[in-house]
Amino acid sequence: MEVNAPVPELFQQLFREHYPGVARKLYALTGDYAAAEDLAQEVFLRLYRSPPDRLEAVGAWLHRVLIRVGYDYLRQRSSSKTLLEKESARVAAWSDSAAPSGETEVIREWEIDVVRKVLQKLSDRDRTALLLREEGYSYEEIAHKLEVNPKIVGTLLARAEERLKKKYGQEEEQHGGRTETDRKGTGF
Repeated sequence: MEVNAPVPELFQQLFREHYPGVARKLYALTGDYAAAEDLAQEVFLRLYRSPPDRLEAVGAWLHRVLIRVGYDYLRQRSSSKTLLEKESARVAAWSDSAAPSGETEVIREWEIDVVRKVLQKLSDRDRTALLLREEGYSYEEIAHKLEVNPKIVGTLLARAEERLKKKYGQEEEQHGGRTETDRKGTGF
């Protein structure tokens, strides 16, 4: 590796050389391919922003950083599951507090079920970001919880919302936008 090469060119070379291994190790650690790709990008962003003093030891440096990033992600994911459980309890309490008509109740239950399914299909980061926003957390608080730059939270939320809408639309198409009762043939 030529040390006198321009940094962007050197970075590109390091990225091409090490990205597949970093992503593979993160996938083995997390079990989530999309998260592994996001985390691998985070590792290389850290490399670009503050490279190690000795570039000949970049492999070991990348390994240390990917382990740290991976474990941070796993810690965050376990706290996200707790948040999702709280959100489910809140939705259940909300639906119990109202006394809507039978048809409205069936539709509401179906919609809640679809939203839960769709939320489960999102990446942990997207799901956590959306649930935190729903809970009223500020962008700064969301950034801290997700360990990202506060400047990207708006974009992150917008993309997560787009993915949620897309997956929700797919779920509705899959079931024809009908309630469970309609699918069984006992509805209107």
